[in-house]
Amino acid sequence: MRIVMAGASGFLGTRLTDRLRDSGHRVTRLVRRPAAAPDEATWEPAQGRLDPAVLSGADAVINLAGANIGDHRWTARYKRVLRASRIDTTDTIARMLRQLPEDERPRTLLQSSAVGWYGDTGDKAVTEESSAGTTFLADLCRVWEAAARPAEDAGTRVVLLRTAPTIDASGSLLKPLLLPFKLGAGARIGGGRQWMAWIALADWLNAAEFLLEREDISGPVNLVSPQPVTNLDFTKALARELHRPALLAIPGPALDLVLGELAGEAQRSQRVLPGVLSGAGFAWAYPGMDAALAAALRPEPVMAP
Repeated sequence: MRIVMAGASGFLGTRLTDRLRDSGHRVTRLVRRPAAAPDEATWEPAQGRLDPAVLSGADAVINLAGANIGDHRWTARYKRVLRASRIDTTDTIARMLRQLPEDERPRTLLQSSAVGWYGDTGDKAVTEESSAGTTFLADLCRVWEAAARPAEDAGTRVVLLRTAPTIDASGSLLKPLLLPFKLGAGARIGGGRQWMAWIALADWLNAAEFLLEREDISGPVNLVSPQPVTNLDFTKALARELHRPALLAIPGPALDLVLGELAGEAQRSQRVLPGVLSGAGFAWAYPGMDAALAAALRPEPVMAP
């Protein structure tokens, strides 16, 4: 396929670009600077500018663009950054897709979203059929997904990738935890009873490629493991994998002091299940947390020829 990707320089985008190219696909990366390579095209999403010719004739568009949720305290200013970085990019792509003639329009848009859509689910298991929550992230995901609607209205198959935090040593959920856990300072959050949605990086990549090719699937898809865990179980599993104790607990008020409003997300319970992927017969390489952590922290060595 010929694929155009926004957010190709991010944690997931970099790895997905490599995976797709290894599979034989041609990937054009959208960049916000002057294009410096044949596989790049310049766009200005904050101004709503993207040459429709960049998308014309492509088989699919993948939009993973968006400022990092956990990089900063959620000040009013950074909340605007989080929102604009998602809405501007999605709206620009969707409008350009709608402008293209039908015979030039990409058939598929894989549009990033997040399990934050569901808010705090407590002990209740939720699937793609469940309604949105009432938190800041839930509202952000709602308007983020809605921004893709013009593409759907124009006839493009839109798949909303409601992604959970990924398990990989180089980023996302795991990277900031490795040092404190290795030092024996690993800790559960509060009582640790809150559920965590998660997915191994390898399974996220497999699922993205699976959805790219499954033209019978559209709408929201939860990119999560079929085995969510509690924060306490995750803490124990990571400590066990690193052969370190994890006897501490971070009280909610202390987390609030350090992270501000972002701390609320770390304490929410999200028991999210992959209804669509399970129904479509997707096979997880690492459905359980122990195996996912082992694969992330003990990668198989590459043998010399």
